[in-house]
Amino acid sequence: MPRRAGAAARPGAAVTAAALFPFRWLGAAPLPPPPPPPGPGPAAESHRATSRPAARPVPSPPRPEPSAAGREAAMSLLSTLVPLLRVYRIGLLVILHQLRRRLRPRCPPAPVFPTQNGKVAIVTGGAKGIGYQTVKHLARLGMHVIIAGNSESEGQEAVRKIQEETLTGKVEFLYCDLASMKSIRQFVQRFRAKDCPLHVLVNNAGVMLVPERNTEDGFEEHFGLNYLGHFLLTNLLLDMLKQSGTHSHNARIITVSSATHYVGKLHLNDLQSRCSYSPHGAYAQSKLALVLFTYRLQHLLTANGSHVTANVVDPGVVNTELYKHVFWVVKVAKWMTAWLFFKTPEEGASTTIYAAVSAEMEGAGGCYLYNEERTKSADVAYDEELQRRLWTESCKMVGISDESSRVL
Repeated sequence: MPRRAGAAARPGAAVTAAALFPFRWLGAAPLPPPPPPPGPGPAAESHRATSRPAARPVPSPPRPEPSAAGREAAMSLLSTLVPLLRVYRIGLLVILHQLRRRLRPRCPPAPVFPTQNGKVAIVTGGAKGIGYQTVKHLARLGMHVIIAGNSESEGQEAVRKIQEETLTGKVEFLYCDLASMKSIRQFVQRFRAKDCPLHVLVNNAGVMLVPERNTEDGFEEHFGLNYLGHFLLTNLLLDMLKQSGTHSHNARIITVSSATHYVGKLHLNDLQSRCSYSPHGAYAQSKLALVLFTYRLQHLLTANGSHVTANVVDPGVVNTELYKHVFWVVKVAKWMTAWLFFKTPEEGASTTIYAAVSAEMEGAGGCYLYNEERTKSADVAYDEELQRRLWTESCKMVGISDESSRVL
């Protein structure tokens, strides 16, 4: 007798197909009941003999492991892509900050600096860009400025133009290739032969996002030129700076870094980027190294009581020739928007000039300056152990003894 709809099934009762699929209201015919299992006897034996065993599931083939070459290619791509994204991200943030500053209804008046008659300055990379504007302004204030550069023709042309613009400016050019330790030493010898004091050293020159290549001494170019060249130059001129500084008028060392140092990673075991080269990572590392170097140098100068200060400046994103190695899309975007988003070279030089001559910076060292204001650098830059280790390794690379006694 059929069970009433909704009646509970008795324990042990077989569940029919009609109970599993009660969809007669959809118009479908009920499924036929399954055949009863064969009972004991010859029929059952025949059924067992003729029935097929249940098919076993076929295991899926094991997923092949990625080859070593594939993993290496993926890691190489990642090590190139991550620094690129970090550098462009920090660049975009700086550009937006500059735009907000430019759109302010009232801009602060340009500072008025004291005259610098009788003082002598060296500016690396002073033939164009930020360096050129730095030289021109220092010369207008009465300084005798030496342009240190690796192009005789560009240097002499810069000297001619600055002398025409300033009329009274005393400017000269001396050849110095910061990618060559030999050239740096020769420059220092020629400068010493002039038998003049040195009150201001501006470490301004640099390269950006160059393809993988080495200096004549075998250093990766960003690290070798941007950082090691200035490290050696500063150390070789340090005794002259200490002799020129006084209690009331300290000699000053100004090193130009960049906001990219915030995303830089210092690889002490691979400072030359031999394992995996990224132009963006190498550039950011060189700029971080300059900040670490400045802080370590100021620590040593302070410990000795020297009348020399060392500060680092961030010029911002400036419309210069440094962008020759960026992607063509970036070049097009820069060409179209630089007038609005980028600083001019003169605006980019303002913080360097402020650090070099302002009365507010007298006796102040170990500062990171942006838009003529002291600000905080990357947290890692304050790591004193990292500063010390980089200093020691740099001394080995450029061939000078790690004399903290030399600075102390």
